Amino acid sequence: MKALITGSSSGIGKEMALYLASLGYDLILVSQKRQDLEQVQKGIKTKTKIIALDLQKEENVFKLYDLTKDEKIDILINNAGFGLFGVFSKTDLKRELEMIELNVKAYHILTKLFLQDFMKRDSGYILNVCSSAGFMAGPRLSTYYATKNYVTKLTMAINEELRVAKSKVHISALCPGPVNTNFNKVAQGGFAIKGVSPEYVAKYAIKQMFKNKMIIVPTLKMKVTLFLSRFAPYRLQLMVAYHIQYRKEKSRQ
Repeated sequence: MKALITGSSSGIGKEMALYLASLGYDLILVSQKRQDLEQVQKGIKTKTKIIALDLQKEENVFKLYDLTKDEKIDILINNAGFGLFGVFSKTDLKRELEMIELNVKAYHILTKLFLQDFMKRDSGYILNVCSSAGFMAGPRLSTYYATKNYVTKLTMAINEELRVAKSKVHISALCPGPVNTNFNKVAQGGFAIKGVSPEYVAKYAIKQMFKNKMIIVPTLKMKVTLFLSRFAPYRLQLMVAYHIQYRKEKSRQ
């Protein structure tokens, strides 16, 4: 059994790697910094291969597939990604385009290519690490929310196609709320509410993935929040989201 995990040098990706290794999975760990991957590798007893690639570059995404397509991967976890706080008119365009390359394009390419392989042998799991942001619009974190909407809805659509086809391939979207990772440091913001541990999110997500859940939301609080948001007018949702993101930005000042 073998799993490929992008963004596996820290946070949720790292914890997923450790948990899958405890279940006996061999691993292919992917991130931009080899040194960080080597540190993760030291804590894993199963066979582990590390690949240092910047997946913000499209050619590297295809390179990753070419390097791993013959590995008979059982689980693909798309986890690499980042956010950027700020008012849309003032945030850095170059950084936002890099975010779209990583959060959207890399997910799209890897999901499609490995899905095609999985469908040929009629087995395999794909777990796309999305966010509760995938169900909302996010003022002051607008591009990040938009990227997570893309991946969440794409994952749901593919899930239905697989269900209709009676395929034994399964795809899930992990949609947590705040998690205590490096996200805020990279995005230049801070949580306005307490985040949960990446270890808890990782274990919960993998257990639910194996149960073939389409949407995986780790905490009851976030499940209730997403459920209630269905009944709120869009303007109210936007006002609440703006206030939350504003508090996040203020918390780092």
